[in-house]
Amino acid sequence: MVDFVEVADRVWVARYPWADANVTAIGSDRGLAVVDTHGSTARGRTILDDLSRLGAGEVTAIVNTHWHWDHSFGNAAFREVNAEIPIHAHENAATWLAERGEETKARFTPETDPEHHEEVNATEIVVPDQLFSSAAVLDLGDRALELIHPGRGHTEGDLVVRVPDVDVLLGGDLIEESAHPWIGMDSWPMDWPLTLDIVLGVTTASSVVVPGHGVVVDRSFVEDQRNELGLIAEQVRQLAGDGVPAGEAAAAGQWPWDGDDPRIANAITRGYEHLPRSQKRLPLV
Repeated sequence: MVDFVEVADRVWVARYPWADANVTAIGSDRGLAVVDTHGSTARGRTILDDLSRLGAGEVTAIVNTHWHWDHSFGNAAFREVNAEIPIHAHENAATWLAERGEETKARFTPETDPEHHEEVNATEIVVPDQLFSSAAVLDLGDRALELIHPGRGHTEGDLVVRVPDVDVLLGGDLIEESAHPWIGMDSWPMDWPLTLDIVLGVTTASSVVVPGHGVVVDRSFVEDQRNELGLIAEQVRQLAGDGVPAGEAAAAGQWPWDGDDPRIANAITRGYEHLPRSQKRLPLV
Protein backbone atom coordinates (compact mmCIF):
# COMPACT_ATOMS: atom_id res chain seq x y z
CA MET A 1 0.00 0.00 0.00
CA VAL A 2 1.39 3.37 -1.08
CA ASP A 3 -0.21 6.75 -0.45
CA PHE A 4 -0.77 9.27 -3.22
CA VAL A 5 0.62 12.65 -2.13
CA GLU A 6 -0.83 15.88 -3.48
CA VAL A 7 1.90 17.99 -5.13
CA ALA A 8 -0.46 20.59 -6.63
CA ASP A 9 -4.21 21.14 -6.74
CA ARG A 10 -5.71 17.71 -7.58
CA VAL A 11 -2.38 16.31 -8.77
CA TRP A 12 -1.25 13.32 -6.71
CA VAL A 13 1.96 11.30 -7.01
CA ALA A 14 2.68 7.84 -5.59
CA ARG A 15 6.23 6.51 -5.48
CA TYR A 16 6.32 2.70 -5.67
CA PRO A 17 9.40 0.91 -4.29
CA TRP A 18 9.73 -1.65 -7.09
CA ALA A 19 11.75 0.14 -9.79
CA ASP A 20 11.24 3.32 -7.74
CA ALA A 21 8.47 4.16 -10.19
CA ASN A 22 6.22 7.20 -9.98
CA VAL A 23 2.52 7.05 -10.83
CA THR A 24 0.57 10.31 -11.07
CA ALA A 25 -3.18 10.92 -10.86
CA ILE A 26 -4.79 14.17 -12.06
CA GLY A 27 -8.26 14.94 -10.80
CA SER A 28 -11.05 16.64 -12.73
CA ASP A 29 -14.82 16.83 -12.88
CA ARG A 30 -14.66 13.89 -15.31
CA GLY A 31 -12.67 11.66 -12.99
CA LEU A 32 -8.99 10.78 -12.78
CA ALA A 33 -6.36 10.63 -15.48
CA VAL A 34 -3.54 8.28 -14.45
CA VAL A 35 -0.07 8.74 -15.90
CA ASP A 36 1.92 5.48 -16.05
CA THR A 37 0.67 2.17 -14.68
CA HIS A 38 3.77 0.43 -13.22
CA GLY A 39 5.21 -2.96 -14.04
CA SER A 40 2.53 -5.66 -14.09
CA THR A 41 -1.20 -6.26 -14.10
CA ALA A 42 -0.98 -7.05 -10.39
CA ARG A 43 0.71 -3.70 -9.71
CA GLY A 44 -1.92 -1.93 -11.76
CA ARG A 45 -4.57 -3.44 -9.48
CA THR A 46 -2.60 -2.18 -6.49
CA ILE A 47 -2.61 1.32 -7.99
CA LEU A 48 -6.40 1.14 -8.32
CA ASP A 49 -6.70 0.10 -4.68
CA ASP A 50 -4.44 2.94 -3.60
CA LEU A 51 -6.41 5.43 -5.71
CA SER A 52 -9.69 4.32 -4.16
CA ARG A 53 -8.57 5.77 -0.83
CA LEU A 54 -8.36 9.22 -2.41
CA GLY A 55 -12.08 9.33 -3.07
CA ALA A 56 -11.38 11.55 -6.08
CA GLY A 57 -13.48 9.68 -8.62
CA GLU A 58 -13.10 6.89 -11.12
CA VAL A 59 -10.18 6.54 -13.48
CA THR A 60 -11.33 7.70 -16.91
CA ALA A 61 -8.08 7.99 -18.87
CA ILE A 62 -4.57 6.51 -18.91
CA VAL A 63 -1.36 8.00 -20.28
CA ASN A 64 1.86 6.05 -20.83
CA THR A 65 4.90 8.35 -20.94
CA HIS A 66 6.81 5.71 -22.94
CA TRP A 67 6.72 2.00 -23.69
CA HIS A 68 8.99 0.55 -20.98
CA TRP A 69 7.58 -2.20 -18.77
CA ASP A 70 7.69 -0.22 -15.51
CA HIS A 71 5.46 2.46 -17.05
CA SER A 72 3.00 0.45 -19.16
CA PHE A 73 2.66 -3.16 -17.99
CA GLY A 74 -0.11 -2.22 -15.55
CA ASN A 75 -2.46 -1.13 -18.36
CA ALA A 76 -4.51 -4.34 -18.33
CA ALA A 77 -5.67 -3.77 -14.75
CA PHE A 78 -7.46 -0.60 -15.78
CA ARG A 79 -9.10 -2.34 -18.73
CA GLU A 80 -10.42 -4.96 -16.29
CA VAL A 81 -12.39 -2.19 -14.58
CA ASN A 82 -13.35 -0.33 -17.75
CA ALA A 83 -12.91 -2.14 -21.05
CA GLU A 84 -13.30 1.13 -22.97
CA ILE A 85 -10.85 3.28 -21.02
CA PRO A 86 -8.66 5.26 -23.45
CA ILE A 87 -4.90 4.77 -23.16
CA HIS A 88 -2.87 7.65 -24.59
CA ALA A 89 0.74 7.48 -25.81
CA HIS A 90 3.07 8.61 -28.56
CA GLU A 91 2.72 6.51 -31.70
CA ASN A 92 6.29 5.21 -31.45
CA ALA A 93 5.70 4.07 -27.87
CA ALA A 94 2.72 2.00 -28.98
CA THR A 95 4.75 0.44 -31.79
CA TRP A 96 7.61 -0.52 -29.49
CA LEU A 97 5.29 -1.95 -26.83
CA ALA A 98 3.46 -4.03 -29.42
CA GLU A 99 6.70 -5.32 -30.91
CA ARG A 100 8.84 -5.69 -27.77
CA GLY A 101 6.42 -6.26 -24.92
CA GLU A 102 6.47 -10.05 -24.97
CA GLU A 103 10.24 -10.08 -25.43
CA THR A 104 10.58 -7.87 -22.37
CA LYS A 105 8.35 -10.18 -20.32
CA ALA A 106 10.58 -13.11 -21.23
CA ARG A 107 13.54 -11.44 -19.54
CA PHE A 108 11.86 -11.90 -16.17
CA THR A 109 12.84 -15.42 -15.14
CA PRO A 110 13.28 -17.21 -11.79
CA GLU A 111 17.00 -16.55 -12.18
CA THR A 112 16.90 -12.88 -13.20
CA ASP A 113 14.06 -11.76 -10.92
CA PRO A 114 12.80 -14.46 -8.53
CA GLU A 115 10.53 -11.99 -6.73
CA HIS A 116 8.60 -10.62 -9.70
CA HIS A 117 8.88 -13.05 -12.61
CA GLU A 118 5.54 -14.75 -12.01
CA GLU A 119 3.49 -11.55 -11.92
CA VAL A 120 5.25 -10.12 -14.96
CA ASN A 121 4.77 -13.28 -16.98
CA ALA A 122 1.08 -13.33 -15.98
CA THR A 123 0.68 -9.79 -17.34
CA GLU A 124 -1.33 -9.10 -20.48
CA ILE A 125 0.30 -6.50 -22.71
CA VAL A 126 -2.24 -3.79 -23.53
CA VAL A 127 -1.06 -1.38 -26.20
CA PRO A 128 -2.26 2.25 -26.06
CA ASP A 129 -5.00 3.08 -28.55
CA GLN A 130 -5.11 6.91 -28.44
CA LEU A 131 -1.99 7.94 -30.33
CA PHE A 132 -0.42 11.17 -31.53
CA SER A 133 2.79 12.26 -33.24
CA SER A 134 3.66 15.75 -31.95
CA ALA A 135 1.12 17.06 -29.45
CA ALA A 136 -2.39 16.40 -28.20
CA VAL A 137 -4.81 17.80 -25.65
CA LEU A 138 -6.66 15.56 -23.23
CA ASP A 139 -9.94 17.26 -22.29
CA LEU A 140 -10.87 16.54 -18.69
CA GLY A 141 -13.78 18.97 -18.50
CA ASP A 142 -12.72 21.61 -16.01
CA ARG A 143 -9.05 21.25 -16.94
CA ALA A 144 -6.97 20.02 -19.84
CA LEU A 145 -3.73 18.07 -20.10
CA GLU A 146 -1.19 18.83 -22.79
CA LEU A 147 0.60 15.76 -24.14
CA ILE A 148 3.84 16.77 -25.84
CA HIS A 149 6.42 14.72 -27.72
CA PRO A 150 9.48 16.97 -27.31
CA GLY A 151 11.78 14.72 -29.34
CA ARG A 152 13.84 11.58 -28.97
CA GLY A 153 15.70 10.93 -25.75
CA HIS A 154 15.17 8.10 -23.30
CA THR A 155 13.27 6.43 -26.16
CA GLU A 156 11.98 7.60 -29.53
CA GLY A 157 8.44 7.71 -28.16
CA ASP A 158 8.72 9.82 -24.99
CA LEU A 159 6.01 12.24 -24.01
CA VAL A 160 5.69 14.78 -21.24
CA VAL A 161 2.39 15.81 -19.67
CA ARG A 162 1.77 19.44 -18.84
CA VAL A 163 -0.97 20.44 -16.39
CA PRO A 164 -1.04 24.14 -17.28
CA ASP A 165 -3.54 25.40 -14.70
CA VAL A 166 -1.18 24.42 -11.85
CA ASP A 167 2.19 24.62 -13.68
CA VAL A 168 3.02 20.92 -13.27
CA LEU A 169 5.09 18.91 -15.73
CA LEU A 170 5.27 15.11 -15.71
CA GLY A 171 8.55 14.20 -17.38
CA GLY A 172 8.54 10.42 -17.58
CA ASP A 173 12.05 9.02 -17.86
CA LEU A 174 13.35 11.99 -19.79
CA ILE A 175 13.97 13.18 -16.22
CA GLU A 176 15.08 10.98 -13.32
CA GLU A 177 15.91 12.01 -9.77
CA SER A 178 16.80 8.79 -7.95
CA ALA A 179 19.62 7.89 -10.37
CA HIS A 180 21.25 9.22 -13.50
CA PRO A 181 18.82 9.03 -16.44
CA TRP A 182 18.94 5.59 -17.97
CA ILE A 183 20.61 5.60 -21.39
CA GLY A 184 19.65 2.27 -22.90
CA MET A 185 19.98 0.58 -26.26
CA ASP A 186 16.75 2.21 -27.40
CA SER A 187 17.84 5.69 -26.28
CA TRP A 188 18.94 8.65 -28.39
CA PRO A 189 21.76 10.29 -26.40
CA MET A 190 22.73 12.73 -29.14
CA ASP A 191 19.16 14.07 -29.34
CA TRP A 192 18.33 13.99 -25.63
CA PRO A 193 19.86 17.37 -24.63
CA LEU A 194 17.93 19.18 -27.38
CA THR A 195 14.77 17.34 -26.36
CA LEU A 196 15.20 18.62 -22.82
CA ASP A 197 15.60 22.13 -24.23
CA ILE A 198 12.05 21.77 -25.52
CA VAL A 199 10.92 20.48 -22.12
CA LEU A 200 12.54 23.45 -20.42
CA GLY A 201 10.71 25.71 -22.85
CA VAL A 202 7.34 24.59 -21.46
CA THR A 203 8.34 25.04 -17.82
CA THR A 204 8.78 28.08 -15.61
CA ALA A 205 10.88 28.88 -12.56
CA SER A 206 7.87 27.86 -10.46
CA SER A 207 7.08 24.58 -12.21
CA VAL A 208 6.60 21.40 -10.21
CA VAL A 209 8.36 18.65 -12.17
CA VAL A 210 7.54 14.99 -11.56
CA PRO A 211 10.30 12.67 -12.82
CA GLY A 212 9.75 9.09 -13.86
CA HIS A 213 11.68 7.93 -10.81
CA GLY A 214 12.47 9.73 -7.57
CA VAL A 215 11.21 12.77 -5.73
CA VAL A 216 9.51 15.80 -7.24
CA VAL A 217 12.01 18.37 -8.58
CA ASP A 218 12.05 21.83 -10.16
CA ARG A 219 13.20 23.49 -13.35
CA SER A 220 16.76 24.01 -12.13
CA PHE A 221 17.12 20.26 -11.60
CA VAL A 222 16.07 19.67 -15.20
CA GLU A 223 18.59 22.26 -16.38
CA ASP A 224 21.38 20.47 -14.50
CA GLN A 225 20.39 17.10 -15.93
CA ARG A 226 20.18 18.55 -19.42
CA ASN A 227 23.70 19.94 -19.05
CA GLU A 228 25.08 16.57 -17.94
CA LEU A 229 23.49 14.83 -20.92
CA GLY A 230 24.83 17.61 -23.14
CA LEU A 231 28.37 16.98 -21.89
CA ILE A 232 27.98 13.27 -22.66
CA ALA A 233 26.71 13.96 -26.17
CA GLU A 234 29.50 16.43 -26.88
CA GLN A 235 32.15 14.04 -25.57
CA VAL A 236 30.82 11.24 -27.78
CA ARG A 237 30.87 13.59 -30.76
CA GLN A 238 34.45 14.66 -30.02
CA LEU A 239 35.75 11.13 -29.54
CA ALA A 240 34.09 9.93 -32.74
CA GLY A 241 35.49 12.92 -34.61
CA ASP A 242 38.97 12.16 -33.28
CA GLY A 243 38.74 8.60 -34.57
CA VAL A 244 38.73 6.94 -31.15
CA PRO A 245 37.27 3.41 -31.50
CA ALA A 246 34.01 2.88 -29.64
CA GLY A 247 35.59 0.19 -27.47
CA GLU A 248 38.20 2.66 -26.19
CA ALA A 249 35.99 5.72 -25.84
CA ALA A 250 34.82 5.18 -22.25
CA ALA A 251 38.39 5.14 -20.97
CA ALA A 252 39.50 7.98 -23.23
CA GLY A 253 36.66 10.37 -22.47
CA GLN A 254 35.96 12.84 -19.70
CA TRP A 255 32.47 12.19 -18.39
CA PRO A 256 30.16 13.88 -15.86
CA TRP A 257 29.37 10.40 -14.49
CA ASP A 258 31.59 7.42 -13.70
CA GLY A 259 33.08 6.22 -16.97
CA ASP A 260 32.39 2.61 -15.91
CA ASP A 261 28.67 3.35 -15.66
CA PRO A 262 26.83 1.20 -18.25
CA ARG A 263 24.93 4.31 -19.28
CA ILE A 264 28.18 5.73 -20.66
CA ALA A 265 28.92 2.57 -22.63
CA ASN A 266 25.41 2.64 -24.06
CA ALA A 267 25.71 6.35 -24.90
CA ILE A 268 28.91 5.65 -26.81
CA THR A 269 27.43 2.71 -28.73
CA ARG A 270 24.24 4.53 -29.61
CA GLY A 271 25.97 7.84 -30.26
CA TYR A 272 28.48 6.32 -32.67
CA GLU A 273 25.56 4.66 -34.49
CA HIS A 274 23.58 7.88 -34.78
CA LEU A 275 26.29 10.40 -35.69
CA PRO A 276 26.41 11.25 -39.39
CA ARG A 277 29.45 9.99 -41.28
CA SER A 278 30.75 13.55 -41.59
CA GLN A 279 31.20 13.71 -37.79
CA LYS A 280 33.17 10.45 -37.55
CA ARG A 281 36.74 9.69 -38.51
CA LEU A 282 37.95 6.16 -39.06
CA PRO A 283 40.84 5.24 -36.73
CA LEU A 284 44.24 4.74 -38.30
CA VAL A 285 45.40 1.12 -38.35
